[in-house]
Amino acid sequence: METIIASGIAVLGTLLGSGITLAFQQRTADRSHQFTRREKLRQERLDAYSAYAGALVNYRRCLVHLWLCEHEQPPPEDPDTVRIRAYDPRSSAQEALFRVQMLTDDETLSRAAEDVLTDVTALSKTDSRSELDDARVRTRDDISRLVGAAKQHL
Repeated sequence: METIIASGIAVLGTLLGSGITLAFQQRTADRSHQFTRREKLRQERLDAYSAYAGALVNYRRCLVHLWLCEHEQPPPEDPDTVRIRAYDPRSSAQEALFRVQMLTDDETLSRAAEDVLTDVTALSKTDSRSELDDARVRTRDDISRLVGAAKQHL
């Protein structure tokens, strides 16, 4: 009888040990999965925020060149050609904006990203060189602030 009880206790101990081991393994696997998921999201956000900032800088540069072509005499390049070329960086900036908006949970950051694109787009519509210079400084600073705000969400 003692052997049966001892065997029963051994079996119960083994089952209990196996159950506890399984619970710890599942918990460890869940933590690992959550960490991997958070890290992947962080990397995707980093890529999206960086791509958006780069696209804004390229679009901004193109619009400044367009303004110079439209307002300087003689123009450094045909304004119509530059205007057509400006569509590609604008599309790239919009695509990058959509990606940022999909990856961020913060509405304030999303709106700020959209506002910066709007401000950059307005660059070519300035009337004077001093307005252009002011807008260039403002948009450069806006892009830097956006990058700083995006860093907080990584």
